[in-house]
Amino acid sequence: MDSYSKIINISNALYNDGLEKAKVRDLSGAIQSLKKSLRFNKANTQARNLLGLIYYETGEVVDALSEWVLSRSLNPDHNPAEKYLEEIQSNRSQLNAVNQTIKKYNQALVYCQQDSKDLAIIQLKKVLSMNPGLVKGYQLLALLYMEEKQYSQARKVLREAVEIDTNNITTLRYLREADRLLQEDSGARKEKKEKAASYQSGNETIIQPTNYKDNSAIMTILNLIIGVGIGVMITWFLVIPGIRQNAVSDAKRAELEANDSLATRNQEVKSLESQIDALNKKLKDQEKDTEDTQKTINNYEQLIVAYDAFAQQNVQLAGDTIVNVDPELLGGQAKVIYESLNTQVNEQYIIAVYAQAEADYNGNRFPEAITGLEKVVQVEEDYNDGYAIYYLAQSYRQTGDMANAQKYYQRMVELHPGTSRARRSQQYLDEMAAQQPPQ
Repeated sequence: MDSYSKIINISNALYNDGLEKAKVRDLSGAIQSLKKSLRFNKANTQARNLLGLIYYETGEVVDALSEWVLSRSLNPDHNPAEKYLEEIQSNRSQLNAVNQTIKKYNQALVYCQQDSKDLAIIQLKKVLSMNPGLVKGYQLLALLYMEEKQYSQARKVLREAVEIDTNNITTLRYLREADRLLQEDSGARKEKKEKAASYQSGNETIIQPTNYKDNSAIMTILNLIIGVGIGVMITWFLVIPGIRQNAVSDAKRAELEANDSLATRNQEVKSLESQIDALNKKLKDQEKDTEDTQKTINNYEQLIVAYDAFAQQNVQLAGDTIVNVDPELLGGQAKVIYESLNTQVNEQYIIAVYAQAEADYNGNRFPEAITGLEKVVQVEEDYNDGYAIYYLAQSYRQTGDMANAQKYYQRMVELHPGTSRARRSQQYLDEMAAQQPPQ
C-alpha cells in the first residue's frame, strides 16, 4: 500500500506540474508532465482531461477526443470529459471543419513532397484559418517561407506559434534559424548597396548616389523618348504575356483546388460518419451494460421481497413476487435460495390462493374470484378435484364473459365426465349454444 500511495502521489505531483505549466502557456512542457503522470496512474482522469484540453488548444483535436473517450470509460460518473465530447459531437459543422483541417494538412505535406511549395503554402493558410491553434501547421508554413527566402514572413508565423505554445522546442529552433537567415540576408543587401554606390578613381574612392545620372537637356528628352519606347515594348512583350500567364496559372490553381475539394469531400464525410458511428457504438454498449446491471439488481430485489414475505408467512405476496424472478440472472448461491424458496412457496401458495378465491366466490365477489382461480388453474388445472375449474367457469358466467365460461365448462365435462358438476356444466353449455344466433 505504501508503494501504491507513492505512485499515486507522484502522478498527482506531475499533474500539478503540468497544470502550472499550462497556466503560463508552456503547453509542450505541460504535455510532457501529464504524459508522465499517466504513466504512473492511467486512471488519473484529471490529468487525462487536462491533456485532452491542451491537445485541443494546440489543434490536435483527434488526440484530444481519444483522451476524453478513455477518461469517460475509466470514470463515467460526473466526468467533465462527457461535456467536452457532447459539445464537439453536437456541433456537426465543427466536426466537419476538424476533418477538413486534417485532410488539407495532409494534402499540404503531399504538395511539399511534390515540390509544389506555392500550393502547399495556400493549403496551409486555409488550414490555419480553419484551425488557428494548430502549432505544427505554423511550423510547416514557416519552413516553406524560409525555403522561399521569405524570412520575415517565416518569423511572423513562428511568433504566432510562440503565442500559442511559449516553450515549444521546435518552434523556438525554427525562430532562431529564421532570425539568423534574416540577419544574413539584410547584411548581404546592405553590402551590395554600398558597393553599387561607390567606385575607385586612382587612389581615391568616389561615392555617389546610386540614381546619379549626368544628362544634358537633349539627353533628357532622348532618354524620355527611349524610355517611352522601351515601356511600350516591355508592356507588349513582357507585361501582357505575364498577365495572361498569371491568369492561366490562377485558373489552373483554382481548378486544382476545386478538384482537390471534390475528391476529398466524400472521404471526409465517410471518415466523420465512421468516427460518429464508433462513438455511438461505445455509448450504446455502455447503455446496454447499464440496462443489464439494472435488470439484475431488480431481479435480486424481487427475490428479497419474496423471501421476506414468505418469512412473514405472507404466502400470497411471496407467490405473486417470486414469479417475477428470472433464475438465469442469479448467481450460484442466490439460485439455490431461489429454487428452495420457489418449491416451498408453490406448495403453500396454491392452497392460500384457492382458499381466498373460494371465499370470494362464496361471497359473490366474482371478479376477485376469477383473479385467484386463474392463478390456481395455471399452476394445476384439475386442482381440488376440478372444483377450481368449475368455480372459475361459474364466475365468468356471473360476470357475463360467456366465451371464457364456455371454455372452462367444456374442460369440466372433459376432465370429470359423469359427475354432477359435469352434468350441470353440460346444461350450461347447451343453454349458451341455444342462445347463440344461427350462423
